[in-house]
Amino acid sequence: MKLSDFDFDLPDSLIAVRPARPRSSAKLLVAGGDGTRDLRVTDLVSVLRAGDHLVLNDTKVIPARLVGERMRKSTDGAGLAKIEVTLLEPQADGTWAALIKPLRKVRDGERVVFSDDLSAVLVHRFDGMGYLDFNVTGDDFDAALNAAGAMPLPPYIAAKRPADDLDKEDYQTVWAARSGAVAAPTASLHFEQWLLDDLAAMGVKFSYVTLHVGAGTFLPVKVDDVADHVMHSEWGQVSALSASDIMATKAAGGRVIPVGTTACRLIETAGASGTLAAWEGETDIFITPGFEFQITDGLMTNFHLPKSTLMMLVSALMGSQRIKDIYAHAIANEYRFFSYGDSSILLPKD
Repeated sequence: MKLSDFDFDLPDSLIAVRPARPRSSAKLLVAGGDGTRDLRVTDLVSVLRAGDHLVLNDTKVIPARLVGERMRKSTDGAGLAKIEVTLLEPQADGTWAALIKPLRKVRDGERVVFSDDLSAVLVHRFDGMGYLDFNVTGDDFDAALNAAGAMPLPPYIAAKRPADDLDKEDYQTVWAARSGAVAAPTASLHFEQWLLDDLAAMGVKFSYVTLHVGAGTFLPVKVDDVADHVMHSEWGQVSALSASDIMATKAAGGRVIPVGTTACRLIETAGASGTLAAWEGETDIFITPGFEFQITDGLMTNFHLPKSTLMMLVSALMGSQRIKDIYAHAIANEYRFFSYGDSSILLPKD
């Protein structure tokens, strides 16, 4: 498979920079094996049926974008220099791996001040990343970060506008519980509590899993031969209860439908044997056409970047030609694309 197999032309006007309001008013493209319907997320109550099982990622996005200052010394004297930081992942030693701009200007041992309550020392650097030791930990760190940080919007949104206070609500799911992601499981952003309640009342089941989405989700594929691409790894966890409940749905003939590619990749990692069991660890699963899904019967997902690993995943689920037809339909009907865009439900067996 070549990278060009997953390319398509997308008008810039279809890239969403704000979500639909309310969340559930977004368009929903329902695609079976051959049929396609144009609905709204509010119509999920007519798309899903009793016994279906939605798998939800309960990761919580942290306000990982920080702007700070360091003391700069030059021949003209001392002054303050701006430093931009994107937190990536906490380390076992308590430091945070981060992207720092400009990293080459910050010396090891130097302090960067983000607010009166939050600062960090660069302790070392490796492979283009800096490792920061913050002045506070635990709840104090969470509070200071929430006050000083901004949501880490995807690059294609950040290039068009800065993050603001609206994004702290918009770029978070209503069920977010476990802090650690630097990108949202964006298909989940379309849900409101009333919709979850209505679906539960009609017999749809829910299970929560955790996959902390990393900044690597936005890294472009740079190889022509897809087989040569190396996936980034992300930490995930499936509880024994969630695994048992999902397998009970499979046994009863219900459909297991992860909401988002993150939940899909996680349950396919934990269920690679054909039986989903409790699991915790790093996953770098790379799903491309030819992959045999063990747990997933359908997928709710937004519309993805051309030539991305997520385009490869949906092509694996639906078939390459079918997904091309679905995306052509979405573009012709002016669906909004990417993280703040519209959504789809892909049901290959329907």
